[in-house]
Amino acid sequence: MATSARVDVAVPAFRGLDVAWLLDDWAQRQPNETFIVWAPFDGDPERLTFAELRSEARRFAAGLHDRGLGQGDFVLIHLDNCPQFLVAWFACIYLGVVPVTLNTRSVLDNVAYDADVIKPRGAITEPTYAELVRTACGELDVMVVTHPGPGEEDEGPALEDIGALAFDAVLADASSLPALPRDPQRNLAIQFTSGTTSRPKATLWTHANGLWGGRSMAMNLRLRSDDVTLIYMPLFHANAQITLLSTLWTGGTAVIHPKFSASRFWDTCVRHGVTWVSMIPFAFKALRGRPVPDHKVRVLMGLSRLPDAEAEFKVQTLALWGMTETLSSCIVTDADHPGPAGTIGRPSPFYQVEVRKKDGTPAGTGEEGLLFIRGQRGVSLFKEYFRNADATRDAFDDTGALDTGDIVRIDDDGWMFYVSRDKDMLRVGGENVAALEIETAIEETGLVSECAVVAQKHDMLGDVPVAFVSRSDAATGMSDEALGERIIRHCTQVLADFKVPRSVFVVDAFPRSSLDRIAKKELRNRLPEIREG
Repeated sequence: MATSARVDVAVPAFRGLDVAWLLDDWAQRQPNETFIVWAPFDGDPERLTFAELRSEARRFAAGLHDRGLGQGDFVLIHLDNCPQFLVAWFACIYLGVVPVTLNTRSVLDNVAYDADVIKPRGAITEPTYAELVRTACGELDVMVVTHPGPGEEDEGPALEDIGALAFDAVLADASSLPALPRDPQRNLAIQFTSGTTSRPKATLWTHANGLWGGRSMAMNLRLRSDDVTLIYMPLFHANAQITLLSTLWTGGTAVIHPKFSASRFWDTCVRHGVTWVSMIPFAFKALRGRPVPDHKVRVLMGLSRLPDAEAEFKVQTLALWGMTETLSSCIVTDADHPGPAGTIGRPSPFYQVEVRKKDGTPAGTGEEGLLFIRGQRGVSLFKEYFRNADATRDAFDDTGALDTGDIVRIDDDGWMFYVSRDKDMLRVGGENVAALEIETAIEETGLVSECAVVAQKHDMLGDVPVAFVSRSDAATGMSDEALGERIIRHCTQVLADFKVPRSVFVVDAFPRSSLDRIAKKELRNRLPEIREG
């Protein structure tokens, strides 16, 4: 019998689908069910059904299209949490425009850098940030500014002074919106993520990435259509966007807060029937000692399993390890088999996980090792760092595995535990911060001959950045206090606030390793943990 060579005929999981299809599907199946609840700190909640969000997003997309934007263009979204963020984000998806969501704590230099990388044709922001965005971006085909919320004052410039349109003025007849073919490999969105380089990288997701993130996270958490999540994390962040897509995958409900509020957390959970929340370490700590009412919260999702929090808050904690580049969680705990205290879980069946020692050999029981992840680019792993081929190449080893930069440990029973970052990174209140980015800003002052930024432990934020510097000739005669003030003032002007050094220590000499590198571990050991209050 004749034989033939095997032909790869595997069917892509998301063939013929995109994120717009996902919202369309639920808007057709359950048009009047609530998808979004906007829960401001002042004023009554606002609700958007699946059909209403789809309609508003398509109307806004039509308005952008009428002003010349189309498939493949890039639009910056520089907004704090608000309903307009979601309308704008989904509008970009319906138009084939790529939304680039920026950290609103960024200063002018950060936004100007992001805009230079992306070359956007449009920007959507709010009155408080309007002048900053216009200055950073320069000429744009379209700039849109939201109106202040109830009880808020309009602190921004007049729209005509910066050549901007009011958000509601962009809404148009959606019948003019061109239809897009469903292409899961079309570019979906960009978030800037910190790396060990001095500048953040633009992490590009495809529609298949977005669908993968939503579907796999919904499976990890066993979400259903009657589940309700609370999103307090900023919507510009990958965590919030995957939480949103997980909710959309199952047809559930997302309650959106302006930001985290310990005093409002449980009240909001009770009022809206919240069943699960994605948490950061700071939030767990801020809730400790507060009264816990009767609630429906089933799961608080964090970075490790926390039995003490389970007992106090009367919930289950699930640990999920992931990053912007992996979209979903590569290491997870299981609701039925949660594992020991502090674990980050076990490898997810959706990924291949490797833990290697420095020499590249597999780490054994009880050993620490570097974490590498294997998946499919553009589906379970990000597509690329946009316009940064070198960084994209360097993110993967010669075998195609993603180098996460994290160090983990495996115990005798196979449970995994987070140890630290291998790369020179800090984790400040849930944000990854590259020490080199801060060091570069300090060197720009011309006042230091050498500097080293290290993490000082903080009981609420995890890490805060601290700088050790030696003075240059330009700082001769300047007191240590004055030098520190000058450095912090400059960093405040060019860095987001969470990247600004908490303290500056002037030293005559640095401790050195055998290779004459600054021994940062020794500097870290000089710093006591900060305990607020």
